Amino acid sequence: MGAARVITLCAFVTTILLSACAQDTAPAAKPNECVILLHGLARTALSMQRMKRSLEGNGYRVANVDYPSRDHKIEVLAPLAIEDGLQQCGEDSGISTVHFVTHSLGGILVRVYLADNAIANLGRVVMLAPPNQGSKAVDEMERIPGFDWLHGPAGYQLGKGPESVPLRLGTPDFDFAVIAGDRTIDPITSAILDDPDDGKVSVSDTRLEGMRDFVVVPVSHAMIMQDRAVIRLVMNYLARGSFSP
Repeated sequence: MGAARVITLCAFVTTILLSACAQDTAPAAKPNECVILLHGLARTALSMQRMKRSLEGNGYRVANVDYPSRDHKIEVLAPLAIEDGLQQCGEDSGISTVHFVTHSLGGILVRVYLADNAIANLGRVVMLAPPNQGSKAVDEMERIPGFDWLHGPAGYQLGKGPESVPLRLGTPDFDFAVIAGDRTIDPITSAILDDPDDGKVSVSDTRLEGMRDFVVVPVSHAMIMQDRAVIRLVMNYLARGSFSP
């Protein structure tokens, strides 16, 4: 069997397995569980709306935070976004557990915030396509005109160079898992990245010491938060602490 056919067969089997996970019905939320959603860089809360509706349909209270990702550095964005989410969850209204589901930059905000702050009723964190080891694409493209306008101050902090915030952070001491994508719709950026990648981050750079589960899905960086199989994997992890049904 040729190499191309082997790769195609492996991709087919992976898709079938992910679909099987997606078919599984995750347990409903326990009473008074809230999920804070944090979108990625240069995105808005609209990108997390499908995730929000699915989680609410499974019994979770959801705070879909819309923060100005292009306006400030990460150190400012982290408390701004997360404290907004905690307020929306209503810590004084009997919320028993606060979870996080993040896309890209959102995962770095959680790491920065929890490095210096405690959330007493913190539950689980699921990071979608996080640049936990920085992204080589930032280092190569930050000199291109328009990068600052498109990505803002936080964009310069997501590379692998001296300004890298992810590389300055230690190992998390909270319960978290990572979902990475390995499909791309951005051939220019992917040409810079180590394969496999999702068009913005290499799969290897999403990994982080201490993660309790990890899965790679055939989805791009731009669409991972809206993929139905990914949403089911998220709900599995929030309920069980594992992506597997």
